[in-house]
Amino acid sequence: MTLAAFDLSGRVALITGGNSGIGLGMARGLAESGCEVCIWGTNEEKNARALETLSGIGPRVSALICDVADETQVNESFARTLELHQRVDGCFANAGIGGRGTAFDEMTSQEWHRVVEVNQTGVFYTFRCAARHMKERATQGDAFGRLVGTASLAAISGQARGEHYAATKGGLVSMIKALAIEYARYGVTAHTILPGWIETSMTEATFATPRFYDNVMKRVPMRRWGDPADFAGIAVYIMSTASDYHTAETFLIDGGYYSF
Repeated sequence: MTLAAFDLSGRVALITGGNSGIGLGMARGLAESGCEVCIWGTNEEKNARALETLSGIGPRVSALICDVADETQVNESFARTLELHQRVDGCFANAGIGGRGTAFDEMTSQEWHRVVEVNQTGVFYTFRCAARHMKERATQGDAFGRLVGTASLAAISGQARGEHYAATKGGLVSMIKALAIEYARYGVTAHTILPGWIETSMTEATFATPRFYDNVMKRVPMRRWGDPADFAGIAVYIMSTASDYHTAETFLIDGGYYSF
């Protein structure tokens, strides 16, 4: 028997970077619970594959090409999302890029801004559209909204040669706590998800390094890397009415790595 609160029929979720990895894992969970899903990505082939996968799972699904670092593209894509789905109940700002592992004292301004533009400014562009839409709906008597950002374990732990990446993810946590306070009166909750070591295309090369595997795996109490499917349940919970009074949370999903 399914708890009625977790039935997401009639809801719509937008997931940036939803065509693979953690974003697709969340999208699958939401679709399986009856939620309509719109994914944004920059790779047309990956969008198409994700669309094919999700179309066989849940209700209406769409995929749009959008670079979240481009303000115009974000505004146009959000408007197109509303055309396709009529509303956006949950906005998962999941799109992000990793740093190039450069020593901090050798890092170029270009490399710093490259990461900040996607991981931080891109979230600002996306959440601004979503917050405006959710606030407008609330003033019309339809108060419900979810703002969810994918940060990283790097937001709360030291990451040498990744200061630019860590700065964007740490900033995301603070930004979302502020959003939770400002938009609570409109029925909007806001949360941050902090993944640990998850098997995705972004981590593939790192995980394939024997030295990394030997040093890190033994620090993961569950003795396995995380999987995108591990993020399906938290996405459904956040989107459900079961989480109506839960906001400003930082969900650490890392198999116990940080606590060990």
